[in-house]
Amino acid sequence: MRISENTERCSAPYCVFALIYKIYPPTYKKRYADKRYRKKGIIYMTKTGFIAILGRPNVGKSTLLNAMVGEKITIVSSKPQTTRNRITGILTENENQYVFIDTPGMHTPRTKLGNYMVGTVEKTMGETDAAILVVEADPKIHRIEYDILEKLKKMSVPTILAINKIDRSDAAKIAQTIQLFSDEYQFDSVVPISALKEKGIREVIDEAGKFLVESPWFFPDDMITDQPERKLAAEIIREKILRLLKDEIPHGTAVTIEEFTDEKTLIRVRAEIFCERESHKRIIIGKGGEMLKRIGTYSREDLETFFGVKVHLDLWVKVKEKWRDSNFYLNDFGYNLKKDFE
Repeated sequence: MRISENTERCSAPYCVFALIYKIYPPTYKKRYADKRYRKKGIIYMTKTGFIAILGRPNVGKSTLLNAMVGEKITIVSSKPQTTRNRITGILTENENQYVFIDTPGMHTPRTKLGNYMVGTVEKTMGETDAAILVVEADPKIHRIEYDILEKLKKMSVPTILAINKIDRSDAAKIAQTIQLFSDEYQFDSVVPISALKEKGIREVIDEAGKFLVESPWFFPDDMITDQPERKLAAEIIREKILRLLKDEIPHGTAVTIEEFTDEKTLIRVRAEIFCERESHKRIIIGKGGEMLKRIGTYSREDLETFFGVKVHLDLWVKVKEKWRDSNFYLNDFGYNLKKDFE
């Protein structure tokens, strides 16, 4: 299993392909269809597809991505808008390489951070070979879902409808949901799933495989995400804040990794947690530092599970008022609208 490290440690051919993909539209890929996959003496042409995972907040997009890749590469919580960046999950099976892109939930933005998240979704939709629209078994189409459907119509992107959380629904609601969405858009396929229970996951992958194109792989076959190690560590810590504090702290928290040192058998991480108010800082720290200790303990356990070595984690809490509406802090925390969407 491999994750993205940093630019210096990235395998050169794959860095070149990633750079070409950023400069040129996805249609360029067939020009480079010269890589072969060999199995039992038979040579196959490799295939690749970039597939966006879309939907309104909290419908299970990140859970679906984790299930398809087979590893936890993106954080999950019950709070809407947990995902802020687009997260890439890579699944390589035989000659096929699926590049799934988890996007923030579409919503009406109220801050510059919200604008960044919505911009991330719209840019991703314009760069993919196919899309998976994740919805719940609900006898109505939400306004945000209507907006997504309108964008899909304009872009003519092949789309799979994944009806999630079927373990919490019944056959009548599922059938009604299928009918409602099918009346609004001509989906290439419809797959009822339970991302949490990992039901229907294989079917979604197989349907997505129909939209792969002949192309060299963009990533090594043992890589599961292009997320840098520092970013993964920061997201794991932020997930624990969201889960432990629930409604006490709104979405005004960010995590940056100030130190990430790999000593082979030990990884040293120094992270800073930013919030928007002194009162929030006190809540995050807790009485006698108890809450911060819990955040650190659960984060360290997940980090050790993911990286496979012991982790020394040092956490600090700081206040940056109204950082979600500050271009300076958004850029500093990695949400660079101009850079990411130019």
